[in-house]
Amino acid sequence: MKIYTKTGDGGTTGLLAGPRVSKDHVRVEACGGVDELNAHLGLARSAGLPADIDRLLSRVQHELFDVGAELACPHPEAYGLPMVDLAMIETLEHEIDDFDGQLPPLKQFILPGGAETSALLHVARTVCRRAERRVVTLYQSDPVHVSDNVVGYLNRLGDLLFLLARAANQAAGVADVPWRKHDARD
Repeated sequence: MKIYTKTGDGGTTGLLAGPRVSKDHVRVEACGGVDELNAHLGLARSAGLPADIDRLLSRVQHELFDVGAELACPHPEAYGLPMVDLAMIETLEHEIDDFDGQLPPLKQFILPGGAETSALLHVARTVCRRAERRVVTLYQSDPVHVSDNVVGYLNRLGDLLFLLARAANQAAGVADVPWRKHDARD
């Protein structure tokens, strides 16, 4: 199988089991956002995360391929593609609760940073939020062909990535970086 087909040279791409659309089509933007998130998670995993976080993110990367497949196909159910379901969202919620219970409660806002692994997870979190916004735009333009479960999954994943960034700091023995109001800064 060749990597290049030349079919996209005119600025279009083929949807999975669907028509050709512009490469900046809202559906392609949503897929690209999820793909970019997956790449950032791979980068974070390469930085030496704690084993429990790495295992969790390995599963999430596979799930993001499911999300991408669902988004790339205007009729995923008709083609038997994996679909984001409530069980996937509930699993993220349980993981959120588990990690939140292991961390000290926040008493103020924190800045992205601390250990390198934490900073990489904060970047992944912001990319997740952007991907979520792209999916919301797609959902609003085509609610029949986009599951609201995809939006819910990305929303929970963004929350989880915030906690994982804090957990990475904790595992590295590095404190979260507190935000200080303007009048309290050095």
